[in-house]
Amino acid sequence: MIAQSTDSTNLIDTDESSGFLGDLVFQHPGRLWLALAVLGAVIVYVLVQLRQRQYAVRFTNVDLIDKVAPEGPGWYRHIPTALFMAGMIGGILAFAEPAATQEIPSERATVIMAIDTSLSMMADDVAPTRIDGAKEAAQGFVDELPPEINLGLVSFNGIATIRIPPTTNRSAVKAAIADLDLGEATAIGEAIFASLQAIDDMLPEDGVALPPARVVLMSDGETTVGRQDELAIEAARQAAIPISTIAFGTDGGEIVLEGDPRPIPVPVNESALSLIADGTGGEFFTAASTDELREVYTDIGSAVGFDEELAPVTAWFIGAALLLLLAAWLLSLLWRTNLP
Repeated sequence: MIAQSTDSTNLIDTDESSGFLGDLVFQHPGRLWLALAVLGAVIVYVLVQLRQRQYAVRFTNVDLIDKVAPEGPGWYRHIPTALFMAGMIGGILAFAEPAATQEIPSERATVIMAIDTSLSMMADDVAPTRIDGAKEAAQGFVDELPPEINLGLVSFNGIATIRIPPTTNRSAVKAAIADLDLGEATAIGEAIFASLQAIDDMLPEDGVALPPARVVLMSDGETTVGRQDELAIEAARQAAIPISTIAFGTDGGEIVLEGDPRPIPVPVNESALSLIADGTGGEFFTAASTDELREVYTDIGSAVGFDEELAPVTAWFIGAALLLLLAAWLLSLLWRTNLP
């Protein structure tokens, strides 16, 4: 099962499950008051229809009216008017200049993948092994990121190493992932510091602000050597760089070291990784299989490297209004009843 923290931010305080137009706002909401004029027109229309009905019953020779006037479309005759009113509402909505939050790829964004290469990653509770599954899912993550995003790779066991500085060269990153080897101990704190350093190295010398950046850290354990997680969390918070963490593996994981036939339990430490995500404003995920890890990377890939911007969607409302008005006109022609 995949678990994800609920920490998220939107430019507009509305439900994230909004439709294809995103979080809709009107840049000139005062113009929406014009809809009252349409409401008034609807009321007048209803009153006129009631008055015409009352006037019609005054004719004493109703049979004569039935003979000289063909049968009308009944209640269908109100459809053109309803469509016309709806078109007017669409025009008013367009006049209020609607806009919606949309995800725009950030060409300057930077993502650092930090992958655990400690000996516990040889556990086979994830088929074929944790490290093999991690490599496979990470390769897919590389392919899913927008090509404009700078992607770097950090590996960590007892030490943390910047394998590939942030680059748009996806082939280099994928080759480095394939060449990852395991080593003793786990230095998650050092991995975070190395990731921050890789991002900081991209800072232009002219003092231009650091581009949007995020660290995606995948591990199955906890820090055993190097600087502690608390120091790394504080450094990430000071740099305003969120760290999304993935706890990969199961509580039943075991490894067998060379020369020692006794299996060593290597359960996943979810709490340590969750604290890192919470402390830096990132998201926390769990994955107990390669497929789940791939899904997690897909979720992260669809979120990182994008900026939310308000974009005008007036054209949608103008188009809808024109279609409604056109339909009203066509139906009024089709159902018009003329007396001889």
